[in-house]
Amino acid sequence: MSKKFQVVGIGNAMVDVLASTTDAFLANNGIDKGIMQLTDRARGVELYDLIGPAKEISGGSAANTIAGIAHLGGKTAYVGKVKDDQLGAIFAHDLRAQGAVYETPLAPASHEAETGRCIVLVTPDGERSMNTYLGVTEFLSEDDIDEEQMAQAEWIYLEGYRFDGPESVAAFDKAINACTGAGGRVSITLSDPFCVGRHRDAFRALIKDHVDLLFCNRAEMLSMYETEDFDAALTMAASEVAIVACTDGEDGAHVLSQGQRWHVPAMPVQIVDATGAGDLFAGAFLWALTAGHDLETCGRMGCVAASEVISHIGARPEADLTALFKEQGLL
Repeated sequence: MSKKFQVVGIGNAMVDVLASTTDAFLANNGIDKGIMQLTDRARGVELYDLIGPAKEISGGSAANTIAGIAHLGGKTAYVGKVKDDQLGAIFAHDLRAQGAVYETPLAPASHEAETGRCIVLVTPDGERSMNTYLGVTEFLSEDDIDEEQMAQAEWIYLEGYRFDGPESVAAFDKAINACTGAGGRVSITLSDPFCVGRHRDAFRALIKDHVDLLFCNRAEMLSMYETEDFDAALTMAASEVAIVACTDGEDGAHVLSQGQRWHVPAMPVQIVDATGAGDLFAGAFLWALTAGHDLETCGRMGCVAASEVISHIGARPEADLTALFKEQGLL
């Protein structure tokens, strides 16, 4: 019997505030370049007041991935906590507009935390430095997980950033048990090397025991396996999960499964904003996988989608990805 959803994502529901800036601004304000840093609400307000003109776009890593799959016509749902406030309403509307199902209950307007937001500072080289106030999404718990929804998923997609939430492991466990108990499979993205560093033991336990498909980039892979030898890290990962899909910037991506390895070249493109590259790679890869394509083609579609999203501001596709796949002879 076919499932209702190809992919159900669980992640931090965020609204991205994107602004162009300089390396000097980052240095002057104590912002580490190219990574995600957690902030409290006061720091978020301070940075918002300091930046110039900004663009507010619904984001969040897993939400971007789910939006990408929905853009391609995939059957998707998303779980992530927002507040019954203005940004929360914007987030839910934007995700539904992409075609994804969003059914997670809103936190009440009386909740002391607000809908999460991420100030994304983009330097001229296209690199993005993220300053994240998690807000109410930090408090997503197992009570927010609908077991029937998870049982109706071919795949669930878990966002590594969620490990910063105090009840995330319990929420993930409930989702995994419901999904796999009904014959579904589990994928996860490592999200960020510093996130890996904060929760390495929890990541390793989940990956070894439950994960079928691991998404990451080179830095995250090296952090996870605590080595500077990239090939060795890939080999270790491939010994623990059925499929590894690791992006490597301008060098494209590496896909490993059952003793085989494919290198997929990156698509040449002018980088405007690197935000969401890994998210859209994962989205296109999962869409292709559930559509029955071979792993090398999954990787190639992932690289095409990543190249599209880094060619403009914002982490959601603007061009027709299906048309781009056809141009590359992938469909």
